[in-house]
Amino acid sequence: MTDHQGFAHKMFLTLEPVIRRVSRKPVLVLVCASVLAIAGAFGSSKLTIDTDFANLIPESYKSVQALEKLRASVGSESEAAIAIVSPSFEDNTRFADAVIDRIPDFVQENGEQFITRVDYRRDTAFLENNALYFATPEEIDRVETELTDRIEEAKLEANPFYFDLDEEDDDDEDSESEEEDLEAVYDRIVGKEYPISDDSTTLVLRLYPSGSQTNLGFITALYDGLDALVEEIDPVSYNPDMEIVIAGRLLRQKVEVEAIRSDIAGSFGVGILAVLFLVTFYFAYKSYTARVGWRFDARILVSEVARMPFMALLIGVPLIMSLCWTFGSTYLIVGSLNLMTSTLGLVLFGLGIDYGIHFYARYSEERAQGESVEDATATTFISTGQAITVGALTTALALYTLTIADFKGFSEFGFIAGTGILFAVIAMLVVMPALISILERIGILNLERIGSAQMTRPSGRIPAARGVVVVSMLLVVGAIVFFPPQFEYRFGELEPEYVSYNEKNDVIRRVHSNGSRRNPAYIVLDTSDEAEAVVAALRTKIESDTLSPTISTIENLQERFPMHAGAIQQRLDRLAEIREILSDPILTADESHDIERLRKASSTTEALQLDQVPKFLRDQFTSRDGSLGNFVIIYPSVGLSDGRMSIAFSEDVGTVTTSDGQEYYAGSTSLVAADMLKLMQREAPFMVLITFAVVALLMWINFGSIKWGMLALVPLVVGVLWMILLMELFDLRFNFYNLIVLPAILGIGNDAGVHLVHRYREEGRGSITRVLRSTGEHIAMGSFTTTIGFAGPLLSFHPGLNSIGSLAVVGIMMTLLSTLVFLPALIQSLEQSGRNLLLARDSLSSGVS
Repeated sequence: MTDHQGFAHKMFLTLEPVIRRVSRKPVLVLVCASVLAIAGAFGSSKLTIDTDFANLIPESYKSVQALEKLRASVGSESEAAIAIVSPSFEDNTRFADAVIDRIPDFVQENGEQFITRVDYRRDTAFLENNALYFATPEEIDRVETELTDRIEEAKLEANPFYFDLDEEDDDDEDSESEEEDLEAVYDRIVGKEYPISDDSTTLVLRLYPSGSQTNLGFITALYDGLDALVEEIDPVSYNPDMEIVIAGRLLRQKVEVEAIRSDIAGSFGVGILAVLFLVTFYFAYKSYTARVGWRFDARILVSEVARMPFMALLIGVPLIMSLCWTFGSTYLIVGSLNLMTSTLGLVLFGLGIDYGIHFYARYSEERAQGESVEDATATTFISTGQAITVGALTTALALYTLTIADFKGFSEFGFIAGTGILFAVIAMLVVMPALISILERIGILNLERIGSAQMTRPSGRIPAARGVVVVSMLLVVGAIVFFPPQFEYRFGELEPEYVSYNEKNDVIRRVHSNGSRRNPAYIVLDTSDEAEAVVAALRTKIESDTLSPTISTIENLQERFPMHAGAIQQRLDRLAEIREILSDPILTADESHDIERLRKASSTTEALQLDQVPKFLRDQFTSRDGSLGNFVIIYPSVGLSDGRMSIAFSEDVGTVTTSDGQEYYAGSTSLVAADMLKLMQREAPFMVLITFAVVALLMWINFGSIKWGMLALVPLVVGVLWMILLMELFDLRFNFYNLIVLPAILGIGNDAGVHLVHRYREEGRGSITRVLRSTGEHIAMGSFTTTIGFAGPLLSFHPGLNSIGSLAVVGIMMTLLSTLVFLPALIQSLEQSGRNLLLARDSLSSGVS
């Protein structure tokens, strides 16, 4: 007997009087546990779900700090929208005016306004005559290039010796492209006077809120307030056919988070019922066989079925208590849940039942052998209780290693799950025995043997054991070939289709298409004087990055409206150059609509004053405190729904260094998401390695032998490799949501191997088939309930949450299959080969299940 084994065995022998006292005074134990559960439930009721994923990475990250600065200075990056639909344009504008008149009084409970600005009417008459004065240098350059191209093309076509080798269709496409480009520049600056659809039946107000687009509480209050505001104004009083559609990108955020919450709540309820149903039947089966063995007895069968509701209480009460303790502690230490840890309720319920199954199954076997309630409880505690505790401690400590991660999706998951595991095993080793004692005393639970009923255990050998080992190892080799598994970067593949939202968004798109100017990043400045240097640094970046450009355009007020004498003169000179080009005889003869508009747009010859700048344009660059022009807007040229593009955009604009060495940091939810993705990818391999190392170390400490510890680890390693193989075969990928599953499976999946090896070590050489019949049965039930706990997200229509359930189910089932198929075959093969690894029974080794 090793020192490690001696310590564990002595510890549980020392605790034997305690568990016997629990059996003698169960009511006192339940009262104490209930008081603690009530206190925990009180704390749990105060828990909230923090949906702001910016809080999942450390506050020290520059992207997080920049985002908070952006929210404080500018407000939300996304907008709400009100679509006003009726046959009458005049009625639509009257309703829009009524909404805008009420915006100043549309405030939150703290008195702060919901809306910082509204996009509605533009002074197009003024802009038509001064449009290019408000164009950025890039837009003016684009106009100049296209005008000179037209002149050159016309000159070539006038040359009798000119012959165009290109296809005529290509010429037509180039001409249309040029016209569309000119029109896009013009429409961006001037646009329509009112944001209306082509048939003038739909008018859209875009409202830019003051709060964060990731603060669900704010978004909910905003949309509830808008609903009330519209109802108060009464659309029908303006036009009997008027319909109001409230949508916008903020609504998408609200719909998604609410759908996730609904999925979690629904899966929790269904999952708990499924787990209790399965375990109750299993407990009834164990009670029946404990009393009469394998023979049929109708009276006993009916009595066990009648006791099934009490079996649900036997397993459910300790688990509910442990959840109350867990989430009460979470409230005290963490303060809130995030979107990842909010799913842990059902997971911990499934995991905790695992310990109850092992305890009750072994207890029923001891009672079937004729032991008293107290003796059976003590025997089960010393034997199976030790294996349960070792497995739980291994799982909990493995999960606690995640707390060192910077990514709070890992660290908070590890803390809450690890704490939940410890509370669950305490509940199953203390509260459940107390409940068993009470139920046995009052006759509701009766596991006394009737007659000579004995539980016989089959003996024999596993057929084709070596063949099983060979095939299993071939599968392992296949998994190694496909390693590492693929990662899903496309965020769009993880998002569901929200039919109701899409229908509303289609109405908004009658006026505002999604376009390419989405998901901008903002650099908030202390003063507007800093803008010029920041813009210059960004332009240098654009010019130097020709291989993988991610920046489309840069905007700030100074770009649209020159404010210094040198910049003003430069703008006027550029407009003069445009007018000079337009005076070319070729363009003078051109009476097309776009050329006529450009003549008016470039007619500015004197500097404009700030108070002449249209309000809608000033509002775009006005901070919440009224500061003007103290931020720069950067639009991406790539779709940020692909995580790789989001990371590339973050690397280009996340930190901007000016020529004098000053650093500025861009803020946006997309940049935070990119940092979060990079952090997860950087920490995940480390978390996997350290989790496995902790599990391996604890196996060695527990068994006191490297060989026995390695044997217990075999099904975990093989099961994870089989999981990776199945991921490749069925195109399952790791992603932002399910990456947490891998270290969790390493922490949880070792439990099966621990129980099987412990029991085999106690029974001795040649006992593997008997161990499979008893402990293997308990392991299978425990894994099934754990699977149900993790499988709750499988019911979700959200692809991201669904992927958590899919990967967890595959991982747990593969570790179970490896434990029940590969490990027994390996043990028998080692016995047949005469190896000294597996010798005679060690009666003083750790207990079993």
